[in-house]
This record gives sequence, structure tokens and C-alpha cells, in this order.
Amino acid sequence: MGSSQVVEAGGREVTVTSPDKVVFPVEGITKADLVRYYLAVADGALRGVRGRPMILKRFVKGVEEEAFFQKRAPARRPDWIETAVLQYARGTSAEEVVVRDVAALAWVVNLGCVDLNPHPVRAEDLDRPDELRIDLDPVPGVPWGQIVEVALVVKGVLEDHGLTAWPKTSGSRGFHIYAPVRPDRVFRDVRLAGETVAREVENRAPDLATSRWWKEERHGVFVDFNQNAKDRTVASAYSVRPVPGARVSTPLRWDDVPGCRPEELTLRTVPARYAEHGDPWAGMDDAAGSLDALVELAERLGPAEKPPKGDGRRVMTQPLLEIARARTKQEALAGLDRWRERHPDVAALLAEPDVLVDGMRGRSSVWYRIRVNLHAVPPEQRPPQEPLEVDYDPWAGMTWPGSPG
Repeated sequence: MGSSQVVEAGGREVTVTSPDKVVFPVEGITKADLVRYYLAVADGALRGVRGRPMILKRFVKGVEEEAFFQKRAPARRPDWIETAVLQYARGTSAEEVVVRDVAALAWVVNLGCVDLNPHPVRAEDLDRPDELRIDLDPVPGVPWGQIVEVALVVKGVLEDHGLTAWPKTSGSRGFHIYAPVRPDRVFRDVRLAGETVAREVENRAPDLATSRWWKEERHGVFVDFNQNAKDRTVASAYSVRPVPGARVSTPLRWDDVPGCRPEELTLRTVPARYAEHGDPWAGMDDAAGSLDALVELAERLGPAEKPPKGDGRRVMTQPLLEIARARTKQEALAGLDRWRERHPDVAALLAEPDVLVDGMRGRSSVWYRIRVNLHAVPPEQRPPQEPLEVDYDPWAGMTWPGSPG
């Protein structure tokens, strides 16, 4: 485990430390396997990240442990690693890594990055995105065929408004559609365009899709437009995802979408597919369009419906109970199991979508919140809010710029 291996990448030598370290224990995939994978699909992977600052999502102990998110580039890095300084809403800034070539790609993978998470901007203009990203996030229990149906509706909305839609599997449960755009609008406009796509998809397929922001109000496939907000990132093309099977977020041609099987697109299978068929996204950089038509549609639709507000807090429209806040998903789910054991009659009335599991971004890692929606439980049978089964505070000890102490 303490050994190292030197690989040649784009004319540079990159040291892979602990190449035999197991990253995917079930599949037996090592760090060396991961590096070899990215070198095999390097042109396609670089198309998704080249010139973009990225957050380093590092699985230093393998995918069965939580990753930590590193915004700032490591102080000890080769002099050929580029960086860009991003300004964040809380008044902080971070010098983030910018990958431009295959050597830099291999270097970030060696740091423990299983998937790659670039911003939708180029280092040359950090305020104007050049990608509109739509993330289809299915409610638990939604079949793959319904996700595909919604993806085709998204394609129609984008094309009807002058944009070219580029599909890929997410590598997890959902689906991604990108549209390259001219970098002439700020984040606020791009997010508005994404929200407008979501609302129009819901208008065209109300039984299949939703643009509802609050998780407890959703049904079918959520058309997640908030991935276009500033500071948000999405796993890029050809990213290996930290899920069972080492699935890959795989670019597709639209003709391939109806018949694709995401579970078949993995670290083991995608390199051969890439070698045989090439990259379906090869022409993407030449297809940038204008957001003008979507912004005009937003004006015609009017402001999106907002949830009711009370005295400084949102008024809940569904009867929710919070069950756990935990450092790991396993701890949160164990807390849910204990709650179910105490309330078996109530638990029996909950459908799969009534259990809301949220991965929440903390200081440098994801923590987990679990809530249950009691809308299917008769009011007289609903238990009260109880002390949380697990009560983890991800912000304990944190001070913010401008705060006392």
C-alpha cells in the first residue's frame, strides 16, 4: 500500500501513490484501476472539465467512507497545476484546481477523486456560465422508463427554445441533460432559464415530472434546476460514481437513450464502448446557443409559485417529522429503524416516497437528514415531533465572517 507507481500522461510523469489501495471494495477496484480508466477515456473526460475550476471530492478511504470536499487546491502541487480564485457568497474565496490536460486529470484522480465536479464556468470568465445543466432526480420508486420519458420532454423544451440538448446518465439514479450556452449571462439568468425549463416540462408532462422545490411536495421526476446556481457542481461526463458497480456518468446519443441500461455502463465496460464508438459529445463545444428564448418564456410564465411563509419561517404544507441528523447515511438510517420500531402502525402506512433522505452539504463533507411525511396517516394517529434519534450538528464550533468571537 505504501508503494507508488509513475504513469506517463500527456508527456508528463505523474506519481500514483498507493496504487493498490482498494477504492471499491466489493468490485475490487483499486486506485490504479481508476487512473487507468480515466486515461482510457481522457479526451471525453477532459471535454467535461477542461478549463473549469473544480471542487475536489476526495474519497481517501474508498467509496464506503464519506468523501470530504476540498475547495482549495493543495498547497503542495506540481507547478503545472493551474488554479483559479472563486469568490463565494459568504465573503470567502478559494483557489480551486483547474484541469486542462491529461496529466492534471491523472493528478486529481490520484488525490482520491472518484468523480469529477467542475463548475459550469471557464477559468477565463468565472461569472458567466457556458453550460445549462438539468438534473433529473426521481422520487423513490419511479421506474427508469419514466425518467427517460421526462428526459425526452426536456430535450423538446430545450430544442423548442433554440438550444441543443446533450444527454448522459448520471451514474446514479437520475439523468443529466446539458445545453451549451454562450457565456453572455450571469448565474442568476442561467438559473432562471433552468427553472423555466423545469416549469415548462411540468406543464407539458404534469403526471410525470415536477418543478416543486420542496421535496415533500414532489412526485415523479424532479427537474432539478438549482444545479445552475452559483457554487453548484455536477459530476461531469465520464465520471465514475461512488455507487455499487462503479457506474459511470456516460454521454449518450439520443437514439441510445430509450434502450440504455445505466447498470451496464461502468468503469469496466465504458472504455471499450468509448474505443469502439467514440464520444457522443464530441461536437458539444461548437453547439453553444442563446438563453434569450428561455428568458422570454420566463417573463411570459411570470414568477414561479413560492411557498407560504410565516414569521420568518416557511409554513409547512405537509405534516413532516424530522427523525435524524447524522454524520453518515448509515447512522441516519439506523435512527429511522429505531423510530419505525417505536411506531410500527404509523411506519406501515408510509410509502417509499414518504421517507425523505437528504444529503446535506456541510463544511467539508455531506451529512444526512431524514424526515417522514405523514400525509397518508390519519391525523389522530400521527405521533408528535420527538427528540431526534441522532442529533448531529455539522456546524458545531463554526464561526462565520463578521460573527462575534
